[in-house]
Amino acid sequence: MLFSSLLLLSASSIAIVSAQFETLRFPCSQLVTERLDPLVTPGQISPHLHQIIGGNAFNITMNPSIDIATTSTCTTCRFKEDKSNYWTMVMYFKARNGSFIRVPQRANDGVGSPNGGMTVYYIRPRPPTKDLSVTVFPKGFRMRVGNPMLRKVGWELTNPSVNQTTFRCWDGTGIGPGTPGVGALDTRWFPKGPCRGGMRTQIYFPTCWDGVNLDSADHESHMAHPLGTPGPEGSLMFGTDCPASHPVRVPLLFTETVWDTNKFNGAGMWPEDGSQPFVWSMGDPTGYGHHGDYVFGWEGDSLKRAMESQRCMTSLPANCDQLTLQSDAEINKCTLQTVVPEVTEGEYLSKLPGCNPIQSGPEPATAVPNCDAVSTTISTPRPTPHV
Repeated sequence: MLFSSLLLLSASSIAIVSAQFETLRFPCSQLVTERLDPLVTPGQISPHLHQIIGGNAFNITMNPSIDIATTSTCTTCRFKEDKSNYWTMVMYFKARNGSFIRVPQRANDGVGSPNGGMTVYYIRPRPPTKDLSVTVFPKGFRMRVGNPMLRKVGWELTNPSVNQTTFRCWDGTGIGPGTPGVGALDTRWFPKGPCRGGMRTQIYFPTCWDGVNLDSADHESHMAHPLGTPGPEGSLMFGTDCPASHPVRVPLLFTETVWDTNKFNGAGMWPEDGSQPFVWSMGDPTGYGHHGDYVFGWEGDSLKRAMESQRCMTSLPANCDQLTLQSDAEINKCTLQTVVPEVTEGEYLSKLPGCNPIQSGPEPATAVPNCDAVSTTISTPRPTPHV
């Protein structure tokens, strides 16, 4: 669950949402785990593995001229109108013998029983932001946040980007105090010790758009974080203003992913030298390479209607009077078959998928030359677009 301004009836239910944070919050189950990244490497196999949620029109190219809201035949998201795609890297546990196994994901607090996946938030700005109006993302919009090659903090501590990707180490007593990114249990790196309640990763996408470009060469330059003074919760993400270079305020997109690290907390499982054993799928044992991607795919004006409805902006999907709810069974049924013929989960692997040796830094990671990993796809059933 997101902010401390939410009053809990129990560890898994939301009772009251403060008007201070007007939020559309919903779960999306796993669509596919695949070594594809159609933003960074369109038409090619990605260097590292991703976990993807959203509409089943996701593919290796994601041509921006194609409206995925109409080509998707199902979505893993709670709201049927959201055919967008969201993806992040995958977490692995490195055993003492040097082998790797994927860390499973589990449902977040208060979202039902989706099959892993993420929790998605669309958040309205709040005072003292000068302009409280929001422009919804246009068709064809896409962006990325974070840098998979980073192995140390990449920004000054006064830069909003410093807390755009973070971890929360659940101690087993609840979801933890404070706003994500600046809470007492939050770090910018992999937690150094076992997390008794599991580990939650958190991503804030930029909320200021240049108003012109649907994408940019690096998938980031057309977007920026707001600037100003941290709010009472300590975050620069709320109540601050967009820079003149990126004057258009779009919804603050925020995602959470819960990793079931508990099963790897047993005696004798962690490294004998006391270091932490988790790595990202691009060979990052530091956590600084945490990143996420987004391709907009809401149907028609459905997101705009939801963002303008007070009933929808309560963090409670069942309250939303503008969107169509899907059951856990419906969202869990929407899946894609993998097209990259390789084993990525369910067993211990001798190396990470792709060519991703462990690179601890602090220098940025480098690509492995002459990679011999699988670089072609196989044919699998794809959705038949509605006509």
